[in-house]
Amino acid sequence: MSVKRSVSVLGATGSVGTSTLDLIERAPDDYRVVALTAHRDVAGLADAARRLGAEVAVIGEPGLYAALRDALEGSGIEAAAGGDAIVEAAARPADWTMAAIVGCAGLPPVMAALERGGTVALANKEALVSAGALMIAAVERNGATLLPVDSEHNAIFQCLDRTDLSRVRRIVLTASGGPFRTWSPEQMRGVTPAEAVKHPNWSMGAKISVDSATMMNKGLELIEAHHLFPVGPERLDILVHPQSVIHSMVDYVDGSTLAQLGSPDMRVPIAHALAWPRRMETPCRPLDLAAIGTLTFEAPDPARFPALALARAALAAGGARPAVLNAANERAVAAFLERRAGFLDIAAIVDQALCAYDPPAPASLDDVFAIDAEARAYADRALETVIA
Repeated sequence: MSVKRSVSVLGATGSVGTSTLDLIERAPDDYRVVALTAHRDVAGLADAARRLGAEVAVIGEPGLYAALRDALEGSGIEAAAGGDAIVEAAARPADWTMAAIVGCAGLPPVMAALERGGTVALANKEALVSAGALMIAAVERNGATLLPVDSEHNAIFQCLDRTDLSRVRRIVLTASGGPFRTWSPEQMRGVTPAEAVKHPNWSMGAKISVDSATMMNKGLELIEAHHLFPVGPERLDILVHPQSVIHSMVDYVDGSTLAQLGSPDMRVPIAHALAWPRRMETPCRPLDLAAIGTLTFEAPDPARFPALALARAALAAGGARPAVLNAANERAVAAFLERRAGFLDIAAIVDQALCAYDPPAPASLDDVFAIDAEARAYADRALETVIA
């Protein structure tokens, strides 16, 4: 690159954020850091801001402002704190923004970056699931570019001919199947949180690891794919691929299937989004298919993984249903991780919440947050019923 690309990283101290900063630091002549944000990790944020020479560092917890200011003393880096300050940081001029703030808390800064009209690399699954229509409208209204960072959606982005979606027969998201894909329902009834967070291929946080184990993660990704790649729900499919080598595929009407393959390292899709439309060198391990030897595939078992049917039904219904699904699932997973619910109770809680609560489609972010809060309350009441 002849001119440095200006970048901001929202959620700089999480796993996606630190991987993004790792890649930026490996190409210091190509990138200039505008803003870095974090929720509570003052030390990690200040260290990253100093290393990369950020213009501003923002901590989400207002009470930690003084600690951040002191940690940045003498650096010339501006310090700020609070949710509004994160939104303001996201709105600062930057060529490229990584949106890696977890949950619906990431929605206001993502929307601020989209309203600015730049390029936003999206690693926040909940944003598109809960407010997909609003986000896509902001992209179109402001001429912004939305690049997917999830490994599956980034793979689709790399394989998809966006000039003529009518030639796409099917988009296939691959799934590892999680640690329990061969377990019987009776075995799954006794699953512990420690077992559920041990993903066979990826190193992830507890919540997303449980989502992978229930396959709700793949259901949420179906909803994401619907917004990112508007081919219609009937042309979105899921295939279990335990090795996690093929990250997703696009099947065309001429019989050709294009697939993106790679090692299970999030720096691969992050690098694609960071350098797009070019490619950049990464330290990621090259794929050795001879060493892998065998790739296997199977259809997902709907009886073993009822979360997939719940997600498909929410996608088909549209409106607020995906937001309700996402919020109820977050509460159910939290209850499981706290040992207040069983593994098989997660889908049952989400199902009951969806049956009990059917609000109108959100017309604003305030609506999204209201639906999210109410859905969580319904999930909490469902928990009492399920475990009674």
